[in-house]
Amino acid sequence: MEWSAELSSGLLQAAPDAILVLDDTRIVLVNDRAGQMYGWPGTELVGQSIDVLLTAESRAILPERRRVIGSAGPGSIGTVMTSARRRDGTEFPIESSTTIVETPQGRLAVAVVRDLTDRLRAEDEKAKLRAETQLHRSQRLESLGQLAGGIAHDFNNMLGVILNYANFVIEEAETPAPDLKAIIADAQQVVRAGTRGTDLTHQLLAFARREVVRPQPIDLNARIGELEANLRESLGGSITLIFRPGPDLPSVTFDPGQIEQVLVSLTKNARDAMPSGGNLVIDTHRLDDQVRLRVCDSGDGMTPDVLDRAFDPFFTTKPKGEATGLGLATVYGVVNQAGGEVGLASEPGLGTTVTVLLPAGEEAVHQEDEGTPAATAGHGETVLVAEDEDALRDVAGRILTGAGYRVITADCGTNALEVAAGHSGQIDLLLSDVVMPGMLGKELAERLTGARPSTRVLYMSGYAQPVLASQGTLDPGVELLEKPFTANDLLTAVRKRLDG
Repeated sequence: MEWSAELSSGLLQAAPDAILVLDDTRIVLVNDRAGQMYGWPGTELVGQSIDVLLTAESRAILPERRRVIGSAGPGSIGTVMTSARRRDGTEFPIESSTTIVETPQGRLAVAVVRDLTDRLRAEDEKAKLRAETQLHRSQRLESLGQLAGGIAHDFNNMLGVILNYANFVIEEAETPAPDLKAIIADAQQVVRAGTRGTDLTHQLLAFARREVVRPQPIDLNARIGELEANLRESLGGSITLIFRPGPDLPSVTFDPGQIEQVLVSLTKNARDAMPSGGNLVIDTHRLDDQVRLRVCDSGDGMTPDVLDRAFDPFFTTKPKGEATGLGLATVYGVVNQAGGEVGLASEPGLGTTVTVLLPAGEEAVHQEDEGTPAATAGHGETVLVAEDEDALRDVAGRILTGAGYRVITADCGTNALEVAAGHSGQIDLLLSDVVMPGMLGKELAERLTGARPSTRVLYMSGYAQPVLASQGTLDPGVELLEKPFTANDLLTAVRKRLDG
């Protein structure tokens, strides 16, 4: 079957790639796409040498291509990737496939040429994206290594203090005439180190947005006013604290304790940046649907490289042992968790300004003064303590028993259900760890209260994610005692939960 000239011409023009028909090196036929690709009107290309479309790269391979064309029979002779030149002299990458055709007019070469500019650009973008992804992965691993190293360093220091001073207590207590004052002093060192560990743990959880938060609408100006005296005292006499409360400030929804954590951290940083004294200005301002808290110091300021890493965990410019490097990282974590933003501006010699933007909230909740201390004594109520850590389970049992409670214990959820099933009397309260092997505290509580609806539940945990709702807040109806806790913390929480 012979194709009509009209059909052949239509197929030639419909092709998405450039098509050039060559008699040796002379162009005898082109489609419209060839003219568009090379920047020549098609009629002007016909009759010219292929040399007008070649670059130095493609000209270098031309002799070999001509040799192959001359010796090949009809059919395809393969594809090459090279470059071509437009009429204006610009060069672009191409892929050229050549086929030998025997015609009544003689032996012709048909070259189908594709512009690779877009494809190579896309491949470059993919390669760039892969490189960026690899870089980000490496940076994350480096940050995790820095974080782990910082945690290990600080906790090893604290554990070293605890272990050695605890041994001092044992050694002194075993002497024939123990010195009680020495024992008390050594025990106080253990408590101080433990308190430092607790503070660091809270900072880490806040940084990782895993700390339990209890947000409520608060008056930011009033809260800063409550903290002003303590902040002023921590700054010392050489630094002047100036508080400029903004008028008509709406409330912000924030954990009051975390507002204090943010201000204390920023105040400490400002104090360290002003060793010779200066001014620290705290101001608040309403910005449409946001509240701005700004802390400005007149201190040394930061160089650009320090500013870039200021929010990195465990990064600090202070002498070794004087700071954890978690201050600004913690500020970033708690503000972000509250739906806010943190900005940092600083220049050497011109001080530093930290800007916190928080969503405007509802009417502030005014806390009433409780007046009298919370009740802590037990009245013979039965408490089931479920805790997989033996020493902590014994500590909780000892505290509760000493306060007048009846205590039964279990080392896991399954054991707790067995203990409860074998207990004939009332179980007034389940005090359960949140994370235990085999069964989480939440499942234990659901199964126990299903069988004993009158039993109340109090969770205890240093990592409460399994009982948290969004934004780190507690699920409705959940009460949590955060580890580590003191005897008073435990007894107060138990009494409040029992009294409902």
